[in-house]
Amino acid sequence: MPDTDPLVPALAGVLVDVVWWLESCGDEEVDPDSAVKMMESVGGELLSLPSAQRERLVQTLADLAEAEQDPQRRDFLNAFPSAVGLTENEES
Repeated sequence: MPDTDPLVPALAGVLVDVVWWLESCGDEEVDPDSAVKMMESVGGELLSLPSAQRERLVQTLADLAEAEQDPQRRDFLNAFPSAVGLTENEES
């Protein structure tokens, strides 16, 4: 079920896009140490959210991934929760 507050998916999508951009930037575009620090900061903030809010974010990301037409962005949206520690990696 999609989130009823349109701000939540919009902000979640922007957050994912910023992290995706940081991961894909070359060293000449963004200092690698600065990119890592920023991504660690994002992950730390998300992990400090109360459990219910983390669950809401994970569900919002799943909803965004389901609706995403771009396969690369969909894959990144699906991987994001485990990449930042919101969920456990699921090994097949």
